[in-house]
Amino acid sequence: MTTVDPPVQAMPDAHINTAQLRFDHWARVREAAHHLRSDPDAEERILAEIEHHLEVLAPYESFFTFPGHDAIETVRRLLAARDHDLLAEHLDRLEVLLSRLGDAAATLDDPFDLALDIDDLVAEASRLHYFTVLVADSLTPRQLREMRREMKDARTHEDEFVYELLQVPSVEDAVAATTANPQIQAAWIHGDLPLRSDHPLAVIRARVDAALKFEKLLGVYQHGPMLARLIDDLRPELDLYLTLDAEGHLIDAGEQSQVNRIFYRREHPSEMHMTTLDGVRRRYRTPFFDALKKYAQRPIGNFHALPIARGNSVFNSAWIQDMAEFYGEQIFLAETSSTVGGLDSLLSPTGTLRDAQEAAARAFGAKETYFATNGTSTSNKIVVQALCQPGDVVLIDRDCHKSHHYGLVLSDAYPVYLDAYPLPDFGFYGAVPLRSIKEQLLAFRREGRLSEVRMLLLTNCTFDGIVYNPLRVMQEVLAIKPDMVFLWDEAWYAFAQSYPTYRRRNAMWAAATLRTMLDSPDYRAQYADWREWFDTLDPDDDATWRDTPLLPDPDTAQVRTYATQSTHKSLSALRQGSMIHHWDEHFASDVAESFHEAYFTHTTTSPNYQILASLDLARRQVELEGYGRMSNAIQMALVVREQVAKDPLLNRYFSILDPADMIPEAYRPQELSYRDKAGMRGPVEVMEAFLTNELVLDPTRLTLYVANTGRSGDAFKVEELMNRFGIQVNKTATNTVLLMTNIGTTWSAIDNLLAALRDVARTLDEKRRESSPAEIELFDREVERLSHELPPLPDFSEFHAAFRPHPETPEGDIRKAFFLAYDSDNHEYVPLGEALAQLGAGRTLVSSKFVIPYPPGFPVLVPGQVISPAIVEFMQGLAIDEIHGYRPELGLAVFSEKALAEAAHSEV
Repeated sequence: MTTVDPPVQAMPDAHINTAQLRFDHWARVREAAHHLRSDPDAEERILAEIEHHLEVLAPYESFFTFPGHDAIETVRRLLAARDHDLLAEHLDRLEVLLSRLGDAAATLDDPFDLALDIDDLVAEASRLHYFTVLVADSLTPRQLREMRREMKDARTHEDEFVYELLQVPSVEDAVAATTANPQIQAAWIHGDLPLRSDHPLAVIRARVDAALKFEKLLGVYQHGPMLARLIDDLRPELDLYLTLDAEGHLIDAGEQSQVNRIFYRREHPSEMHMTTLDGVRRRYRTPFFDALKKYAQRPIGNFHALPIARGNSVFNSAWIQDMAEFYGEQIFLAETSSTVGGLDSLLSPTGTLRDAQEAAARAFGAKETYFATNGTSTSNKIVVQALCQPGDVVLIDRDCHKSHHYGLVLSDAYPVYLDAYPLPDFGFYGAVPLRSIKEQLLAFRREGRLSEVRMLLLTNCTFDGIVYNPLRVMQEVLAIKPDMVFLWDEAWYAFAQSYPTYRRRNAMWAAATLRTMLDSPDYRAQYADWREWFDTLDPDDDATWRDTPLLPDPDTAQVRTYATQSTHKSLSALRQGSMIHHWDEHFASDVAESFHEAYFTHTTTSPNYQILASLDLARRQVELEGYGRMSNAIQMALVVREQVAKDPLLNRYFSILDPADMIPEAYRPQELSYRDKAGMRGPVEVMEAFLTNELVLDPTRLTLYVANTGRSGDAFKVEELMNRFGIQVNKTATNTVLLMTNIGTTWSAIDNLLAALRDVARTLDEKRRESSPAEIELFDREVERLSHELPPLPDFSEFHAAFRPHPETPEGDIRKAFFLAYDSDNHEYVPLGEALAQLGAGRTLVSSKFVIPYPPGFPVLVPGQVISPAIVEFMQGLAIDEIHGYRPELGLAVFSEKALAEAAHSEV
């Protein structure tokens, strides 16, 4: 008999954060129930509204332990009985429990007993850390009740965690639950369980179907191991346990590597219970933070440095006791220079710091991780200095952070500056096209000097949220230069590991995936077919290599990838907390010694222990709640985008830039828009676009276009957002303000932002009504100027011949130029207003300094660079007060003509 799959359902509102979706709909049910009690004449309409919300909730309650489907049936039963008062009281309690406890309310024996005090119930359920265990198994109701009883019996008073079981009967339901429920921390997966759901969701069906094709290619037909792979891909931080019926039935090593442990049906329940708790405990443990807390609780006699340690110099002071009042006691008790007593040395970790860094490597998918307390500026210089020797060529995004440029000076490597595409309508740059990277590599290959190119250095994601496809970039670059080293500056992208769509575009995931791919027999066959086809083209023509998607040779390609992350920028770490991750298969043999020398060079001998402890804690949060918090941050960003797009008052003066505004069509062949509710998880096509396009836009980066307000980005930030509403933003450009949501953003902050924008819009409306025609014309002229009269964005010009070691290729000796300027006789100043005239008269002006507007912190000029008219015009149009390396009262620092002539014939 042929079975027919049930119809696939779309996700209501294409919500990213399903937990928030449920809360919103339960809140609307509660509001409707109160209206029903106060307005019985509208009963028919209100009942229809309640039923609509219950129908939306129905498919999702299966993925949560509280309140579950029973709550839906309770609402329907009370409605049928017309007991509207009891219904309202019931829903009031449900909302409190759901908002304050979430699924943890499932641990309560009778949460809806109105005789019990709600605060007492919340306190009881909050006593222990709660998580959900997903049971992917087609159990009968009796079997599930028995399993729940056994797990409760296995609990002890020493357990620091408590969990409830969430049973789902199919692979599709398990994937949906893992996607929807951020409180799932472990999964017990039956070795074989049904594939299809009785209530499938479109996005889940597509994901499972894609996996099913892969499994069939491998000749694997057990659904349990397949589900383990799917969950590991979605949320690699989860602990996965496979349960088998028959003892002695072993699975192959590949399947076993996806799970933490295998259990058998006859296993004692306490074994599964203890193992599950131990898995969560492993992620919860923060080695260095735990040691620091214990140290702070010990009585210590301080005869070392740091009078502030233990707080005695503060608490006993007559003049700085307000410091103690402001910071509290614990920060002083934890302040120490000790590396013993359970603490550790950052420069030579052998104990708790080593363990904390190993845990971070696990969490972020790296081979090794190193902590830094001087910010990612220092992390960048460490990696560049460790990997580059004098004369090495580095292909580098000209718009990367200034620390990379200073790192090149320190290492005496020669930069080839790659130009990102400009966004002239907004006054900033995008990202570097892959085609441009390949062109530079091919130029060095033509000259027979490809071996001199050491590193490709790119910023992922950019300040403005444009995200590369690291896997594709590394694949194609390694096809031309198989031993290339990659440094991805992920200062703004530490959160990427927490969410599957982002993770597929971060450096560590790409490196691990690339190595797995290169080792695969399937890829070897794919490469052989591709190479045979490629050779039918014209492989001797550089255009063929430039314009054709390339595959690396599995026999020669090496995976050597580094990432630096400003943990403090997007995770819960203190300012200057940073991490260096590497996935370099030659680290031990080729880099370790130079890396540690560079690390010693730049790392303080007095690291701040509070920063180090916060890095440890940030890692814990990523592994235990990063997924849920990032889901929330994305949802908030999509709500802001939607509100600005659809509200006539807001969109009269504001818009938030979409991928189509910030990424040329050539780099996004599959359309992707955030202005509707499709977001990142609606139609399968939208999700596919984020996974496959060369460049995508991070939706949490909200570039607010403000030209229609008649104010520049900087003026709008200061005069409106900061001064009037106390809203801090990321950066500004000529006609934009960059905001971002993160794991610390709250819904009240979102409401405040939207309210502020509406207030500004209403004020502008009112002012326009009261303005004279001349004043309106003046306002419209300013809008026109901010919209269409922006200074052109200059590309990198070139290095002057005196700083070009090889005239046939564009790299420059930036160190030579940098130190030449140390002698004040070698440079002079040209007022910005006179620079164009001097260029027009035929003089070549060459910068002797880095000139860096801040923010965003990348150089407009570097030492040794020829100053073009476009650069002068750009600087004249800058509306930024803080420009490092430029003093307006003096002008541009340039080399004297005599110094240039001497430099052309000498080494510095």
